[in-house]
Amino acid sequence: MGVAVAEIEGSKEDGCTGNIASKKPRLSLLDVPQLNDEAPSIPYSTFTKAQKCSICFLIAFAAMFSPLSSFIYYPAITSLSNDLHVSIELINLTITSYMIVSGIAPAVIGDLADITGRRWIYILTLLIYCAANVGLALQRSWPALLVLRMVQSVGSSATISIAYGVVADISTPAERGSFVGAVLAGPNVAPSLGPVLGGALSQHVGWWWIFWLLAMLSALCLLLIVVLLPETSRLVVGNGSAEVGWHHKTALAIIQRNSANDDHSTGIEAVPKRKFRVPNPITCLRLLFHRSTALIVLVNGIFYMTYGCIQASMSSLFIQLYGFNELEAGLIYLPFGAGCALASFLSGHIMNWDYRRIAKDYGLVIDKVAGDDMSQFPIEKARYRSIWLPVIISSVCTVGYGWSLHTRTSVAVPLILQFLIGAMISVVFNMCGTLLVDLHPISPASAQAALNIVRCSLSAGGLAVLQVVIDSVGVGWCFTIFAGLCFGMLLPVWVVHRYGSVWRKATIPARQHANLQ
Repeated sequence: MGVAVAEIEGSKEDGCTGNIASKKPRLSLLDVPQLNDEAPSIPYSTFTKAQKCSICFLIAFAAMFSPLSSFIYYPAITSLSNDLHVSIELINLTITSYMIVSGIAPAVIGDLADITGRRWIYILTLLIYCAANVGLALQRSWPALLVLRMVQSVGSSATISIAYGVVADISTPAERGSFVGAVLAGPNVAPSLGPVLGGALSQHVGWWWIFWLLAMLSALCLLLIVVLLPETSRLVVGNGSAEVGWHHKTALAIIQRNSANDDHSTGIEAVPKRKFRVPNPITCLRLLFHRSTALIVLVNGIFYMTYGCIQASMSSLFIQLYGFNELEAGLIYLPFGAGCALASFLSGHIMNWDYRRIAKDYGLVIDKVAGDDMSQFPIEKARYRSIWLPVIISSVCTVGYGWSLHTRTSVAVPLILQFLIGAMISVVFNMCGTLLVDLHPISPASAQAALNIVRCSLSAGGLAVLQVVIDSVGVGWCFTIFAGLCFGMLLPVWVVHRYGSVWRKATIPARQHANLQ
């Protein structure tokens, strides 16, 4: 199985020089039993291109709910406060509780998805999410709002982590960048659509229709997943060729008695049975003790904090400085979202191009069928090859954005800078997230859960001091500080780019021993 090779293969050579591969064909563990050149290598994934596109659409749809639930809620804060007869501070507490749960829940759910498979975890979480939205639409008290918002967060917060796991299941490292870009298009667009939808619904038909809309969308997503999404976990179906029970098949497959997996279930790859263990949130936190992982998470977390603070302050600043109404303040999120969506798509192709370029530079032959041996590939250099410019551009544009608001320039200036900031930060997110999956192919959802805990914590901290900093030093200096933090991430990026492969090679014997247990 391709992913297992990436985890357990080692090398007795120093560095990622690629000298061996350039002199003679590289022999992987998958080739050892065959002992002839005519025997075909086992494909990394037997899902067809059409199936992979369908899977990506479904998981992108599901991943959209986590950020959408946050940002569609903001325009309704005042209306909720008035209708429930509570203070704004108490409504803001429902936002804080939502963020706390969204940081903790993926640690359990992501680990569970790595243990039991992706499909049933998607079904479970979407059921919880849909039911919570129905409850939120019907409730008329603050305690119910507080509790149901936390339940809503349980159902939505892990969808992005699981999506990374699915991408690792179905794509080789050579093509993984474009898959990550496509999947993250959903959650990257949601923060811009959310305020527009929330503002329109709250103003014209009532805040409760926000939750009815989310309930209907999540019910549709749940139905599509039940009918169309196959199990992809490599611990359950291997590369897709392993036989599976009815409970891992789609509803459509059961009706047709010919599942997507059975279409290519040739028995090529047998999946060893593993004992079930209780999900442990500490599992994902242990990953943070890996040096490269910790630095990647730090970079992503700082940029997410900046991203969150820009988004959270945008409507209030434009209302205060430019006199916008609530609907206009919602529309200003669209340039940011457009930049995120465009960059998310393009960054995937950039990462794939970087992967091919690094392979060529090191004299390595890319295996698009079975996947490449990551113990021999300098994946850190490939994923971070083009990250330097987005880090610099996003930092410079964040400074410009803050001072354009401070001086009250034409509204076109901060909107254009928003587009550029959204695009560049999205590229950083995608490159960090993809590298994290590459480094943890056996437990990608747990790795993303660890990232989620850190970045939610940093974002919550940033939001807590945001208004205090703006009131103390002004909006210009406030975003200059955030830009400085982002620019400072060039150092950990360089460290991972320079030393990541060396550190990873040093830990191969330990990982090999752990995987054989």
